Amino acid sequence: MNTFGTRLRLTTFGESHGVAVGAVLDGMPCGVRIDTKFLQSELDKRRPGRNKYSTARNEADKIEIFSGVFEGVSTGTPIGFAIFNSNQKSNDYDNLREIFRPGHADFTYFAKYGIRDHRGGGRSSARESAVRVAAGAFAQMLLNEFNISVNSGVFSVGDISSGDVLDWDLANKSEIFSLGNEDAMKELIMKTRDEHDSIGACVVSVASGVMAGLGEGLYNKLDAAFAEALMGINGVKAVEIGQGTNASRLKGSQNNDQIAIKNSSKNLIKNVEFLSNNSGGILGGISNSDDIVLKTHFKPTPSIFKSQQTINLNGDKIDFELRGRHDPCIGIRGCVVANAMIRLVIADMLLLNASSNINNLKKIYN
Repeated sequence: MNTFGTRLRLTTFGESHGVAVGAVLDGMPCGVRIDTKFLQSELDKRRPGRNKYSTARNEADKIEIFSGVFEGVSTGTPIGFAIFNSNQKSNDYDNLREIFRPGHADFTYFAKYGIRDHRGGGRSSARESAVRVAAGAFAQMLLNEFNISVNSGVFSVGDISSGDVLDWDLANKSEIFSLGNEDAMKELIMKTRDEHDSIGACVVSVASGVMAGLGEGLYNKLDAAFAEALMGINGVKAVEIGQGTNASRLKGSQNNDQIAIKNSSKNLIKNVEFLSNNSGGILGGISNSDDIVLKTHFKPTPSIFKSQQTINLNGDKIDFELRGRHDPCIGIRGCVVANAMIRLVIADMLLLNASSNINNLKKIYN
């Protein structure tokens, strides 16, 4: 499938070494202010070649919008856009024409489609994630109307963690979006790269200002939607919400978030206060108005420059060494993609929730 979302639907196209990657974003309401400078700034965060901690592939990642925007606002019609490729260097992959790279999707794509696109992985390449970042930026423009914010940062690289404090100011200016202990993280990334290897990372994301009630009760739960969206990012192997895996080691008395009332206002829903946030802002698959807290775990980049054993299309056992340009830690740029996918999920759930209650419809139709 190449389409994501229910009310806000993103359909993407393109390959790593094709002419372009692009998408159609359908379902954006009319009248949303479109900030093209913000849109491009989000793409610049994920852009390859932006610093020494990412791949040397140098793409401008300039977005071209074809439809759905008029005089600075959304028209309510599909937003079509593309990001053209300009620095592919497909010749770097000629030695992989008949080889399955360990840790990549080469073998599974061949098993499914019977076609071996050796040029950087084709459709399975993380190059497609540039489109998701752009779509997430459009989604944030909708979320801005409701004062909802989403922030993501690198919590750990290998065994190096930012610790108990999440420094969002540091993450916003850091070359690697580090939430703390930045120098040690950078040192580990460079050491691993110099050893022709790669390293995994964990990203923490926090969505603030999300009102209670988003998410569908059974088959499109908010936490399930986040898990699907984040697990769909290249290289993600695990997602945690709130206490995550630690919840399996707790007692109910430790894990439950006790409930209080902020003040004497008659609006019960808006005055609920949770005394802790072990749930990560989601109960029963529905947002509870607390911060939504997620962790996304990225595996080490499978593209490493060490001799590895594999097979070719004939089934012959071979040893090979990879060429090309690759990230030593995909979690760095993956941090930007995770942020975008969370924005898309919340925006989709916001639109879905508009018709969940007859009173909402009566307000619309007077």
